[in-house]
Amino acid sequence: MGGCMTDAPIRAPFASDPAASRGREFATDKGGVRGPRSEFQRDRDRIIHSIAFRRLRHKTQVFIAPDGDHYRVRLTHSLEVAQIGRVIARTLAVDEDLTEALCLAHDIGHPPFGHAGESALEAALSHAGGFDHNANTLRVLMRLESPYVEHDGLNLTWETLEGLAKHNGPIRKAPWALAELDAAFPLDLASHASLEAQIAAISDDIAYDNHDIDDGLRGGFLTLDDLLELPSLAQQWYVIEARFPQAPRERLLRELVRGQIGRMVNDVIAETGRRVREAGVASVADVRAAGRTLCGFSEDMRREERALKQFMYARLYLHPEQVAAADRARAVVETLFAAYRADPALISPDWHGRLPETEPARSRAIADFIAGMTDRYAIECYRKITGQVPEGLRNV
Repeated sequence: MGGCMTDAPIRAPFASDPAASRGREFATDKGGVRGPRSEFQRDRDRIIHSIAFRRLRHKTQVFIAPDGDHYRVRLTHSLEVAQIGRVIARTLAVDEDLTEALCLAHDIGHPPFGHAGESALEAALSHAGGFDHNANTLRVLMRLESPYVEHDGLNLTWETLEGLAKHNGPIRKAPWALAELDAAFPLDLASHASLEAQIAAISDDIAYDNHDIDDGLRGGFLTLDDLLELPSLAQQWYVIEARFPQAPRERLLRELVRGQIGRMVNDVIAETGRRVREAGVASVADVRAAGRTLCGFSEDMRREERALKQFMYARLYLHPEQVAAADRARAVVETLFAAYRADPALISPDWHGRLPETEPARSRAIADFIAGMTDRYAIECYRKITGQVPEGLRNV
């Protein structure tokens, strides 16, 4: 046959189908759709074009407000998660576009300074229901990021919102932000999410488990001798060293990280396929009703990955320099929240006029403003309020 048509990709019966989407919270006139895109492709594109996504380029991943151009931030991490997610989704014949959308958006709700900023907002909102970065991702995408004249939010499909809410598993007790959104557009929080969402979750684990090793080595917090304390990494290192005896150590270390990602990805694909077959899954509904997570590591890899996480917490995440920087970052967020609550005139003019008069809505809106900040904007706001530049935030 002539022409340049290619065969449509094979779709597994348990793959999410954009043509069968449960729809969007707000009905829209599809006459304005631009281009031949599926519903999930439109979601992905809305996320990529959002301001909240662009802000990830200056939000902490491992190191707070890093000066070096080679360290990862939330944006580069999210892109790497999406790359891993697409590989797994394609191999398992589920929807790549939904998987990519979930991977790209999964960290949008993180405040400045990562988990240090989150713990500060959690404490600041203790009287107002607390703060949860995953629920805040939904709040940003469904209410705060509003480029359209017809409705609030990006108006993403039910499947994308469900996947972001539940990619780490069913939610038995939703925090206030997610509970409000679920009441407006029910997401069936008590069930498991789609296989695409489960893939996004484990792709996140694979990315930060291994790329944080790379950044830890680059920042001088980890050494090769440290890594060789883990039997699984030591075994791989000796194989790589024997295979490339003349290669510089820096290249061998990068080969180690790449090989580790490949091992984990292949393990997830094999184990997920086994679980799907064992569970007799034949539809998306079967995935949600399976009563267990279907996408995951084999038992051997799960033990190996758990040991790696414990190692990374001991050697990198809880390194004294990291803890000290996190404490200073937490103090910045605490200072900002206290200052805006005491004098709302200090907040950005476009937010000041929209602040609710009563609690807890007022405190929650202040937290919305702070959570949307990048690391560097939070530092600049702190400088304007206190007249001081916080010292010791950057440790790389």
